[in-house]
Amino acid sequence: MKSKRYVGLLLAVVGLLTAFAAMSPVAQAKTPLTGYSQFAGCPSRSENAKVNTCVRSEITSGYFKIGNKEVPIEKAITLKGGVETIFAPTPVFFNSEGGLSKVKQKVPGGVIGLTGLTWLLEFLGSEALTLYATAELVGTPLIGGTQFAQLPLRIHLENGVLGNNCYIGSSSSPVTLNLTTGTSGKLTGKKPRLTFEEVREITEAHEGTYVDNTFAAPGVNGCVLTLFGFIPISINGIVNSASGLPAASGTNEAVQNFGAEVVAEELVYGE
Repeated sequence: MKSKRYVGLLLAVVGLLTAFAAMSPVAQAKTPLTGYSQFAGCPSRSENAKVNTCVRSEITSGYFKIGNKEVPIEKAITLKGGVETIFAPTPVFFNSEGGLSKVKQKVPGGVIGLTGLTWLLEFLGSEALTLYATAELVGTPLIGGTQFAQLPLRIHLENGVLGNNCYIGSSSSPVTLNLTTGTSGKLTGKKPRLTFEEVREITEAHEGTYVDNTFAAPGVNGCVLTLFGFIPISINGIVNSASGLPAASGTNEAVQNFGAEVVAEELVYGE
């Protein structure tokens, strides 16, 4: 049965945070056939001959805790791409329509909670100090069979007071998630419930949960206090102290509730 072709792959790729992608996008993406528009972002075989299967994953809720700061996932994050094989560690490829969506998640406590600089309220007010966190890829993620999913990230902390380049992690020192539907430290995930839509031959996953309680987090970089036209002042040390960074393995948590769809590339593009 065709559904069986995708079950092993599905458990490996669905729910990746927050998602992931690899390789450089091409100049122009091919358009999927009618009924498969949700897989835009998966390269066709003419774009990337390695791609055999298209995937779309959506993180619907959960949270991300780094140091002593916890950020709920309140806005859905999607991953759209394609893969070559399920029998060895393999990257997820994408074209100009795919990859991991950059979605701002509101950080409780705002800039004050991040820095501990309560005097900023007197000058700017709470609304101007609203803080957002966005997960961004900084390397090539890998998946392997049904057991392994590795995702290198940096977390962009976004508020004008912090400058434009305030991050947790970087390409040389990423926040590397190792996600599982099994057990990771004190966290336990959940395998998704699988269904098969016979008309379009799409395998679907419902109500799965990925977790990671083993990743470490480096200190922040690029955070500067930018106020009233004065010379920006580095506040990396202040942010690290107030936020509990760097944070060792076992102190951080990622929980991602997800759903996903998987289908053969030949059905998406007729190739």
